Amino acid sequence: MVIINKNHDAAYHIEKICFMFFPLEKLKKGSSDNVTVTTEYRQGNICVVAKAYSKSLARTKTVSADDDITYELSILLYNTLAELTGFRPPWGILYGVRPARLLHGDIEKLGVDGAKDKFISCLVSPKKLQLAMEVMESENKIIALSEDNSFSLYISIPFCPTRCSYCSFVSHSIAGAAHLIEPYVELLCREIETTGNIAKELGLRLESIYFGGGTPTSLSHLQLDKLLTAVENSFDLSTLREYTVESGRPDTITQAKLETLLSHNVSRISINPQTFDDAVRERNGRRHTTCQTLDSFCLARELGFGNINMDFIAGLNTDTMESFCNSIDTAVNLGVESVTVHNLALKSASNLVTDNEFFDLSQKKLTADMMDYSYDCLHSHGYHPYYMYRQSKSLGNLENVGWCKEGYECLYNVFMMDETHTVLAAGAGAVTKLKNQATGHIDRIYNYKYPYEYIDNFDNIILRKQGIIDFYKS
Repeated sequence: MVIINKNHDAAYHIEKICFMFFPLEKLKKGSSDNVTVTTEYRQGNICVVAKAYSKSLARTKTVSADDDITYELSILLYNTLAELTGFRPPWGILYGVRPARLLHGDIEKLGVDGAKDKFISCLVSPKKLQLAMEVMESENKIIALSEDNSFSLYISIPFCPTRCSYCSFVSHSIAGAAHLIEPYVELLCREIETTGNIAKELGLRLESIYFGGGTPTSLSHLQLDKLLTAVENSFDLSTLREYTVESGRPDTITQAKLETLLSHNVSRISINPQTFDDAVRERNGRRHTTCQTLDSFCLARELGFGNINMDFIAGLNTDTMESFCNSIDTAVNLGVESVTVHNLALKSASNLVTDNEFFDLSQKKLTADMMDYSYDCLHSHGYHPYYMYRQSKSLGNLENVGWCKEGYECLYNVFMMDETHTVLAAGAGAVTKLKNQATGHIDRIYNYKYPYEYIDNFDNIILRKQGIIDFYKS
């Protein structure tokens, strides 16, 4: 895709809107490509010319000196591309990751009605505006729990039984990385201890813990016990509100592992089918069965877990509306406490290459219908949306939403997505986010991305922890 901007300063916004409609295109230099968009401001007029394969369209609008040229160009570009492609992304010209946070800021400046009017003027659909309002209200209640010295702890377990075809996380299959697991666990325990000592020195208050990945239950029950014990020995857990371990893959869950989690007071787990259609799951590289999911869920219930989440993905390859609806209905009938519905993020490597493929809107519209069904179904069964975020290169520029029954919100998800307070992180690919509550400034400390890098460079990771102390004492 080639984007040409003339005589205005809206290039960043123009690029973001173009990628809403053409998420799989790569930005190129030059004067022409299969997808070419030109925007221009000249002599009181703004103009958009868009070409996509065999189709092209040009639109012009007269503007005054008092108009916001960036806003006017954004609206004209969105409407032109919507007309060209036959698809209107329901978030309008909003491209941010956190629409609920944006809405909250607008309400503080403009009041509720003014903020709603602004969202509508940005072409946000009524249903998405309502969703943003509901999420904002839930998030605000959770954010209010945090204190000036609060923090959360994230621990990365970057191993999975197999790698799913849609996965974009740092994760290694057990088959290819089995020899790394034991040394990784040993070093991770040391990093947890170092991080805990720093938290105590600084007088920080621990609010939530989240074991993610990857699939934490890829580890043996003995390895899990070792890590959970390290956390207990290294941190003051007396203020802890929530302890989550993302079990994730049902084919990694055993009674011994669940009992280990319970013995360490883990209060929340995820058992993630992504879909209850075995054929769809297999075609997307996730090798476990619906039966395994149901068995794992029943076992967790029998052992005493009262807060279980399930994840689903709208837009999986070969999934149908009927199959997706069945997946959501099944989770509701099981009585899970929370359901997270993700919109499929597209891989940048799968570029569209033909006219017919480009203008085939069936998958975008199907995914939008799936998201709408999850909204209606979960609402009608007593779930409410409590957190939301959006990703680039997703089908239809849609959202990922966490739904839960009252009182079962995942606090960590909100604290992390809102950047409410510091998140101290340990493990490969983990990123510590340090927040200055007085200024809102955030610094980041990055761990090495892959397990072998983490192991080979562990001393450097420990040295970087000094940055936490420097940040708080500066």
